[in-house]
Amino acid sequence: MPPKKRNSGTAQSNKELKPSSDRSFPDKKGSPEFSQNKHTDKDVEFVTLSKSLHVTDSVCERAWTLWKTVQDLMEDVAANQKKLWGACLFVTATDMDAACFTLTEVLKEVDINVKQFLSLVRRLDVNLDTISTKVNSALTRVEKKYDVMLALYQRFEKTCKKIFVSTPDEKERATLRTCWTMFLLAKGQALQMEDDLVISFQLLLCTLELFIKRSSPELLLPLYKSVVSKAQSPLTRTSRRNQSKTKSRVVESEVNVELLETLCKDNECNSEEVKNVYQTSFSAFLDQMDLSRFPDFPLVTDVNQQYQEHYLKSRDIDGRLFFDGDETVLVPKVDILQVERTPKKTSPDDDGPIIPPQTPIRAAMNSIKMLRGDLPSSGDQPSSKLATYFKNCTVDPTQGIQKRLEMLGQVFSQMFGEAVGPHCIAYGRERFNLGVRLYYKVMEAMLESEEKRLSVQNFSKLLNDSTFHTSLLACALEVVMATYEESSFKNGGCSHGEGEQAVRDLCFPWILNVFDLSAFDFYKVIESFIKAEPTLSKEIIKHLETCENFIMEKIAWRTVSFTNVSLNRRIPHVCRLLKTSLTQIYLSPIRPGLRVLPPESPATPSSQASSQANSQAVGQAPRQSKSNSLSLFYKKLYRLAYTRLKTLCSCLLSNHPDLEHVIWTLFQHTLQYEYDLMRDRHLDQLMMSAMYAICKVKSVDLRFKSIVSAYKNMPNTSQETFKHVLITEGQYDSIIVFYNQVFMQKLKTNILQYASTRPPTLSPIPQIPCSPYKFPNSPLRVPGSNNVYISPLKNPRMSPGMMTPRSRSVVNAQNMFQNCLLFANRFQKINQMVNSSDRAHKRTLDGGSALKTLKRLRFDMDGQDEADGSKSGGESALIQKLAEMSSTRNRMQEQKMKEDAESRKKSP
Repeated sequence: MPPKKRNSGTAQSNKELKPSSDRSFPDKKGSPEFSQNKHTDKDVEFVTLSKSLHVTDSVCERAWTLWKTVQDLMEDVAANQKKLWGACLFVTATDMDAACFTLTEVLKEVDINVKQFLSLVRRLDVNLDTISTKVNSALTRVEKKYDVMLALYQRFEKTCKKIFVSTPDEKERATLRTCWTMFLLAKGQALQMEDDLVISFQLLLCTLELFIKRSSPELLLPLYKSVVSKAQSPLTRTSRRNQSKTKSRVVESEVNVELLETLCKDNECNSEEVKNVYQTSFSAFLDQMDLSRFPDFPLVTDVNQQYQEHYLKSRDIDGRLFFDGDETVLVPKVDILQVERTPKKTSPDDDGPIIPPQTPIRAAMNSIKMLRGDLPSSGDQPSSKLATYFKNCTVDPTQGIQKRLEMLGQVFSQMFGEAVGPHCIAYGRERFNLGVRLYYKVMEAMLESEEKRLSVQNFSKLLNDSTFHTSLLACALEVVMATYEESSFKNGGCSHGEGEQAVRDLCFPWILNVFDLSAFDFYKVIESFIKAEPTLSKEIIKHLETCENFIMEKIAWRTVSFTNVSLNRRIPHVCRLLKTSLTQIYLSPIRPGLRVLPPESPATPSSQASSQANSQAVGQAPRQSKSNSLSLFYKKLYRLAYTRLKTLCSCLLSNHPDLEHVIWTLFQHTLQYEYDLMRDRHLDQLMMSAMYAICKVKSVDLRFKSIVSAYKNMPNTSQETFKHVLITEGQYDSIIVFYNQVFMQKLKTNILQYASTRPPTLSPIPQIPCSPYKFPNSPLRVPGSNNVYISPLKNPRMSPGMMTPRSRSVVNAQNMFQNCLLFANRFQKINQMVNSSDRAHKRTLDGGSALKTLKRLRFDMDGQDEADGSKSGGESALIQKLAEMSSTRNRMQEQKMKEDAESRKKSP
């Protein structure tokens, strides 16, 4: 049977489906019944809105109850009444899992933008329990998906201007609209995680490649026209023979490699990764759409119909509206006069190429390019120097490392494919290979550092530790996924979901679940990893630091975590943090039953070491060694706890600065003596409870609502922290219930002591040193001013840390030429500075004192030679100058004395 005839998409443009025109949801048997007679007690417009969104009677009833709850507690209700109704219906339908409408339909009905609607929904949470964690998770997912889709469309629009000739012809616009819709469909079918920016962008390039090579050459600009013309040139006899041999591989031969590479080069994207995406996900999509065998454009009606089904199934944003310029998806306009910003520089920076602004896609592509460029050329095999370290071990770990990598690579790729999409296992292998290269690079740097410190080359115990290797590899893979923006902490972004949604979330601690790795073991390698890899970007370092904090504040306290198994003992008091190395952390004696004792006195490490040596010398039994890793964990925990408490107190208790120390004492007491309260809970839950308890006994008017409102504005926080708190086994409730039923009952006696005339002794405040991997903060506001900021001293715009890979190569080429011209002038200035002594001489005369001793040798200062102390043959310029001035002064004094003598003789 001959294949059916396919027409071009432009011929069918007049038959396009309207967005949201089909109301049949794929997973619903029919529209729910809605009876207006049951809702006569409600506002008529609210009932009309409910009917237009096809909600059920139960959703309408609960949404109206929610509206009555919040209308008296919110501002500007009258002006936003219909929009608030839409928000209430969305929240209720999402919470009940009974949505029979899409987010776009709600936006259309109430005439509001996506960003404005999401902000309005979050404003409904007036009583802390209005928005459930389920609804908040849905909001976060929609917001991230919208941000990714907006960035992709902006790049699509920009790229099309570089490819296609700009004409007023409607056929061209219809072709571009079909291209954008087809990309949305490919992304929806290939990816389970549609918020993956990098893979989505690579799919966009694949879609553009398909439409470029099927477009008429007259519609293309010269660059792409020439590339397509080469591919369409007549075949030679040899090429025809080769083509006949590969007829079975239709999809592979259809890829225009040169065109795809041109697109990748123009968009600074790795061509090998895009080819891999084409051969796996996109080719499977073309086969499914039956597009591989035909040279024409896909039918507009077919593409629209299939995307309509996908859009109704996902129930979120209709991506076709971006192409139409619909107001519901456009970026809201902001009055620039109301935006607080630092003043622009009046003088330009140093001359150099202008660096374009960092869009989300450009930033991701540059980060990936820099990551790949910084990795060693040895591939996924250890370098010769690292192999030497392996051979120097008592037990060679090479085979064990290779077997471990092979096993973990299979697990990682499989789990990555399950999370991202059915055809994405190959992408997981790519990520894993990059992680292995980074793993070897950092391991080599760590061993070099330890060799310098210990003067040994045999690291057999460390390199045969399976936990160390798994932790180091997991950290390297976390860096790779964060670079690809597949692991993020935006909007509180760690994985909080359960079930299928949690499996699809690559955010930390996904990697720990994949490798079945203890959070505490992963924590131990983070700081050493950052110190050993100086090329990590500021964003990646911040990401790893956030992972470290997330472990300390929550993950390490889970029942199944290692630290909870080892925490059946007394936690140390606040004490000074000692410097530790990689081997001290990973090879410290951590044994079941080991007790980490608090320091008895603030003795220095040297005095403690000498006392231990003396005790062992007299024959006493040696004291059990303290676990360096656990001690370091607790000390960092105290610092994190106090830092977060200080931030919260600065927002709420600025008028009561003395309470901060009292709250810290209760907080620290809870962590040290009632640490069981942390089991399966969050550090911030105890912090907020301690603050409320002290304010209560000190008669300070501070409500839990105010504490939670301020807490939500702190960085890297999640609403789950105060809405989903463990009460008893399997029972969760809000933080207020936790305070009343758990925290207060456990610490009631201790809390009441702070109201007595003899309160407990205040705990010492931990010292907060500068982080070993801290970068300057963003501009800070000057106290007492509204719009005056001070920025930290930054690197010049053309410094290596501020440049992209492309601008770095351009600047290097310019510098090579400029340096040749400037060397003579620079050396001349240096000679003038060295030989000039006017400034030093003037300073000597003004100060009336001798020259100060310099930290560096000045060979001509006293005429002595550094080697033998002999006098120099010639006097220095400074000595000569001083001698001339002294001689001039003497002559002037002598002349004056002669004149005075002569005047006296002439006088009678």
